Amino acid sequence: MTRATLRLFPGLVLLHLCAGAALAETLQETESKEWLNKIANAARQLNYAGTFVYQHGDHVETCRITHFVDRSGEYEKLETLDGPKREIIRNNDEILTFDAEHRVLKRERRTPRNSFPALLPDQLVHLTDHYQLRKGDLARIAGYYAQALVLEPRDAFRYGHKLWADVATGLLLKARMLDEKGQVVEQSVFTQLVIGSAVTRESVRPSFDPQDPQLRREFQGPDSAARADTGWTVNNQPAGFRKIIEMKRFKAGTQAPVAHLVYSDGLAAVSIFIEPLPAGSKVQEGPMRQGAVNIYVRPLPDQLVTALGEAPAVTVMQMANSVTPRGQ
Repeated sequence: MTRATLRLFPGLVLLHLCAGAALAETLQETESKEWLNKIANAARQLNYAGTFVYQHGDHVETCRITHFVDRSGEYEKLETLDGPKREIIRNNDEILTFDAEHRVLKRERRTPRNSFPALLPDQLVHLTDHYQLRKGDLARIAGYYAQALVLEPRDAFRYGHKLWADVATGLLLKARMLDEKGQVVEQSVFTQLVIGSAVTRESVRPSFDPQDPQLRREFQGPDSAARADTGWTVNNQPAGFRKIIEMKRFKAGTQAPVAHLVYSDGLAAVSIFIEPLPAGSKVQEGPMRQGAVNIYVRPLPDQLVTALGEAPAVTVMQMANSVTPRGQ
């Protein structure tokens, strides 16, 4: 059913919504991958601008995102609309983060992190191995008709997701992350959205002057990072989790680097930090939880392992407990 049909025959919309509410069709792998590819491509290939609300635990934030693509590449501007003013400008793989309150500008290279509405990874080959896709109801979000899709984990090592994609373009309009009990632990949803030619290259230009000499620049940053062999590995990650980042971080005021490894299945991601543990230090070993993020701390004789991620506690615990020096 096209968007034009939906507008011309609202009665069909009501009938379809009522019928869809009672259905939860399990999709075959081919159709599942078609939907997932459509959603992933839309977020990266369409021009769009909109306001969305992000909720994580008790934290609620409103942001405006503008995304523009042409032959020269992909450009994006993300602005916070409440709380401290921040503006993030992405020009292909370069990211500028402007902290307006402190007049600080930070430059970094893009890392493989997915954010709304580009939540799905570029590579979707193995995603259906670990999530089963079901088609849910139709809904109306920010003035667009959206198809609901439910990604159910095939094991206990990852959270579930419910996605609402624009019927016409596939752009993600709403996303929920669901814990083991089916409770919503994270949500993003557009409240206003424009898709198409109304979004121009001018729309993604920064509101600040990157060359302003009065800005304090942190291009190297007090917490800079360098991709490197850390000497550490995870020997027993759950099926589907692959290492996507390995680096050493250097904190201001310290000489010893912190090893940082990130493992992901394409949706869920777990970060692991290994840092020197000063002699005589006392740490609280075991699990903690902050909203959708589970944390597990494990002291070694002279190192401290911290694993955290938007994944079930069993996942971060298993990975933290299998961190070992490479080669052992």
